[in-house]
Amino acid sequence: MTDKLNLLGWTCPRPLQNYPTIVMGHGSGGKMMADLIEHLFAPAFDNEWLRQMGDSTALELPAGKAAFTTDSFVVSPLFFPGGNIGELAVYGTVNDLAMRGAKPLYLSAGFILEEGLPMETLGNIVTAMAAACKKAGVKIATGDTKVVQKGHGDGIYINTSGLGVIPADVEIGPANARPGDAVLVSGTMGNHGIAIMSVREGLTFETEIQSDTAPLYGLVEAMMAAAGKGGDKPAPLQTIHCLRDATRGGLAAVLNELAGSSKVGIEFDERKVPTRPEVNAACEMLGLDPLYIANEGKLVAIVPEGMAEKVLAAMRGHEYGKDAAIIGRVVKEHPGLVTAKTAIGGMRVVDVPAGELLPRIC
Repeated sequence: MTDKLNLLGWTCPRPLQNYPTIVMGHGSGGKMMADLIEHLFAPAFDNEWLRQMGDSTALELPAGKAAFTTDSFVVSPLFFPGGNIGELAVYGTVNDLAMRGAKPLYLSAGFILEEGLPMETLGNIVTAMAAACKKAGVKIATGDTKVVQKGHGDGIYINTSGLGVIPADVEIGPANARPGDAVLVSGTMGNHGIAIMSVREGLTFETEIQSDTAPLYGLVEAMMAAAGKGGDKPAPLQTIHCLRDATRGGLAAVLNELAGSSKVGIEFDERKVPTRPEVNAACEMLGLDPLYIANEGKLVAIVPEGMAEKVLAAMRGHEYGKDAAIIGRVVKEHPGLVTAKTAIGGMRVVDVPAGELLPRIC
């Protein structure tokens, strides 16, 4: 976000205007910390659950199984083309819930702030988080703030935990892939990692590469609805066997994790993996493989072959799945191993990443 933050838009901004940067007192548990919570966090994230303001929050959950996850975000830089750390902290956690078929309901938000962080920067991040929560349909129900001395952080780190509800007839998990299943991806690979790298390295392209950060539960909901339609009698929703968001390690890491968990082999065609030309060009220039580059708004789905086209159509009808494609299949041969058909017709093993190609991407 490049717009200058309007401090006057905050609730009673005077206590915060007196401190243009974060100081140690903002994490002291005293008046300065109370001012930060009262005049920035509470108004931005306001909802009936957060207003309880206790050591814990009493929640109401619809009937069903619960899904619970936690994640921490340390991305550098804090702002990048297409997003920022605040949006990542929301979308990354709600997407982890969605990959179990769970409807995200509540988040916690823990902020670790570095002394000297501009209050304007924090305000922009919090504003983006609030907008992301609204878009994802979740409420921040509880939170925490700590301040570390200058030089002991990198501006801001955020931890978010998420709680969602899984419908009773949904059983999506990493060990459910079966030979004969189809492998689908929801869109182009590598956008987020290359967007981060372009900022770090000062790279410019004819078309700006933007992060794909997005909340994916709406897409998953459309996929589950499509998978549940099987003639006169709806099939159970668990016909979607596996879902994973292709974040760190990219498509290659996710496919290897699913093959290992399900004890099956996975084969796919590299030519069928959607990738933007700009991402391909950047990878060639940097000596990177787009299969290993991180995404923040893309998923991998494994579904029975007979459902693949129906689920694909549902994905392409959603804003976050318009470039979806069927890229491969699950096989009983070579369990735990992922292989790819190359552009020249050969086969190669696609192994797990040896290390982090692009550190600090989420």
